[in-house]
Amino acid sequence: MRASTRLIWTVTVLVLAAVSEAVFPLPSNPFLPGNHNRKLGKQGGGKKGGGRRRGGAEAQTNWPGKWELFLPNSGVSAMHAILMPVINQVQFYDATIWRISQIKLPPGVPCHVVDPKINKVDCWAHSVLVDINTGVIKPLALTTDTWCSSGGLTVNGTLVSTGGYGGGANTARYLAACPTCVWIEYPQALAAKRWYSTQASLPDGKFFVIGGRDALNYEYIPEEGQNNKKVYDSLLLKQTDDPDENNLYPFVWLNTDGNLFIFANNRSILLNPKNNQVIKEFPQLPGGTRNYPGSGSSALLPIQLYMNNAKVIPADVLVCGGSKQDAYNRAGKKDFEPALQDCARLSINSGKPRWKKEMMPTPRVMSDTVILPNGDVILVNGAKKGCSGWGYGKDPAFAPILYKPRGKRGLRFKELAPSGIPRMYHSIAIALPDGKVLVGGSNTNDGYRYNVEFPTELRVEKFSPPYLDPALANMRPKIVNNGAPKQIKYGKVFKVKVELNQKEVTKDNLKAHMLAPSFTTHSISMNMRMLLLGVASVNPSGGNCFEIQAAAPPNGNIAPPGYYLIFAVYKGVPSVGEWIQIV
Repeated sequence: MRASTRLIWTVTVLVLAAVSEAVFPLPSNPFLPGNHNRKLGKQGGGKKGGGRRRGGAEAQTNWPGKWELFLPNSGVSAMHAILMPVINQVQFYDATIWRISQIKLPPGVPCHVVDPKINKVDCWAHSVLVDINTGVIKPLALTTDTWCSSGGLTVNGTLVSTGGYGGGANTARYLAACPTCVWIEYPQALAAKRWYSTQASLPDGKFFVIGGRDALNYEYIPEEGQNNKKVYDSLLLKQTDDPDENNLYPFVWLNTDGNLFIFANNRSILLNPKNNQVIKEFPQLPGGTRNYPGSGSSALLPIQLYMNNAKVIPADVLVCGGSKQDAYNRAGKKDFEPALQDCARLSINSGKPRWKKEMMPTPRVMSDTVILPNGDVILVNGAKKGCSGWGYGKDPAFAPILYKPRGKRGLRFKELAPSGIPRMYHSIAIALPDGKVLVGGSNTNDGYRYNVEFPTELRVEKFSPPYLDPALANMRPKIVNNGAPKQIKYGKVFKVKVELNQKEVTKDNLKAHMLAPSFTTHSISMNMRMLLLGVASVNPSGGNCFEIQAAAPPNGNIAPPGYYLIFAVYKGVPSVGEWIQIV
């Protein structure tokens, strides 16, 4: 897709040998203000991040999962996706530039006037809401171009979509979570053009947006209807912008201390969004590039909470796959290099953070990383060769990979049942309330094309992970009707009532997890976040019912306000999730 005409300069690429566990410090700390050699204060405390949780052993199964076709035609190719709270509908949208899709705007909705001088109009829908249970599709009108944009949910569940292509690059769009809501667009809301940028939620529920093509800076998204005029330069983006870019769609995760972990290309920092100061630089991650068009994928691993939490709550970042630094250039010459096969993990609140690597069963680029309701991670979609771009990926990765964060190092990966549909560039994957994974998209073409190696894909699938093994059905808890509150407040204890036909049920094996819906596009899952809640007790509540007493997250640093799915999880088998709002 690269269309930039920027001056390409020559740089020397330092190739670092990848080893399984090492620290790769830079010779200096150019991002830190003041004394570059100052020592950082000791961090840490509490229980180690990534350690095995207390409690009973997980249920065992060798079931590899199962694929099912959910929709034969989604109308719009799913380049971007997010699960809308409460209404249980997924928003798919692609790009308006092509002026084509496979679904028309509904009667009564005026066509978009593309060029009034020649009366050129676009009557195709480029945004759809899909009911995750029935598959009913509702087309919506968009006027600004959402091509390669970003997004996230407000405290009240409204989708805020930012950036895009051309006239859409400075736009902020709003879609509330209701059956009759429509897009509201503000074309001048952003100070900089944001094409391939990343949006992140802040502890107060507001948004930060960083990067984009030729936008080596960041800004804060204003309130709806207002325009922002101020940007902040990013030295990280400037110093990681190589001839193939490789720093678009940077990975951004809100740390448990309220600061932002930002990863671009192969380097990462911790940024304080209150004063815009870089407070830490992390070791380089060697081996290649991890961001677009190198397109690895990332997750902030589940955050373990307790009834009484340490002052510093551990947080681990996972970065998987990607490509060699020159993969984009080589793919343009029809030389498709093998993707990277490593996954690297970093405890970002450690006093001496270092990347620890493991090898996946297969190389992967353009994969989507999804946190499952039980706290496991699945990597799905993508390719084994090449990188992102029109026709720049080869050898589809049909089989998902399961990663168990709490497993023994070297034994955390497992390959699962393959799909029969290639999911290449512009694919998506998101977790659903029923524990399945919704998988869609794949369009490695400049437009909607079908007589090509990898056609524009409109089929949507659902994947059932191993915990949905029919043999484990009797171990699946059920949150009873009105068994969970609709709203909770920070730090308060609340109750979740579940039905579970098991004899030995304790706080060691029945847990409460909260999952924030992610905005997914281009192998990046913005704002994906899981909280493993502290549990005070699990008590019998009559019949086959039990009552979990759990503690809400302590503050917005741990969990920004807004909507989450809450799951009861028994020995690694999750219930159907219910919507809950932190206020």
